[in-house]
Amino acid sequence: MNKPTNQVRYSCANDLGGLELLDAKFHNHTFSRHVHEGYCINVIESGAQRFYRSGANHIAPQNSIVLVNADQVHDGHKAAENGWSYRAMYPTPELLSNVSLELQGAKSDAPWFPQAVVDDGFMANKLRELFALLSQSNNTLARETLYLSTMLQLISRHAKQTKRLLPLTHEPNVVRRMREYLDEHFAENVSMQTLADSAELSPFYLARLFNKTVGLPPHAYQVQRRVHKAKQLLRSESRYKLSDVAVECGFSDQSHLNRHFKRALGVTPGAYQRGCYD
Repeated sequence: MNKPTNQVRYSCANDLGGLELLDAKFHNHTFSRHVHEGYCINVIESGAQRFYRSGANHIAPQNSIVLVNADQVHDGHKAAENGWSYRAMYPTPELLSNVSLELQGAKSDAPWFPQAVVDDGFMANKLRELFALLSQSNNTLARETLYLSTMLQLISRHAKQTKRLLPLTHEPNVVRRMREYLDEHFAENVSMQTLADSAELSPFYLARLFNKTVGLPPHAYQVQRRVHKAKQLLRSESRYKLSDVAVECGFSDQSHLNRHFKRALGVTPGAYQRGCYD
């Protein structure tokens, strides 16, 4: 019989300021007391973890969220016979300060999470959705938008001295220029920071403004432009190969094109192309 082993997968999201990510399953590992320069935010997927934080020991069961502030002493070891598994991120104080800007209206201290363990099923699922997207998609707009919105919700729900979101103003020219940029660069891996720099607004404020005005988040709008271009190519007399259409329109591969095309139109690109020539 094989003995259970500890499994760890580390990755780094450079498009999110070097955000560190960890997917781990520990059967018998013990973390000694230590600190991180960034926060530790994790969701317990199975088992249970016991850890020290804020002068006391805590137990985090399955589906709970563990919150450790930056530079806060903590440790970690199993609280269940078979250990525990979790997915974690380690945002720096600077990264979360930028998110807090949407709540404070000005540069402020990084948020402080008073609770070590949070029982919040909604937020746990939002974090899982974020972890899944970051491991499966390289769409920078989608990754940035979901990261910002998830962190904002976490701060709003569980950080100390939270405030309401800054109200959105009516800025049609900003949204129009953003749409024009995405129309022109639909096949590129555009970042929210690029769009925000040109508008002199924060990335998340701009994403909220675009979503409210257009009815779609920026990455979803970009995907629609890619699908629209794919339709044009599939209807053309050149009879493009589906793999070439995918590349031309900015999709990672043909299956990526198929998924979004069918989701938008109800038919596959191949069926659409055949219908145009029948």
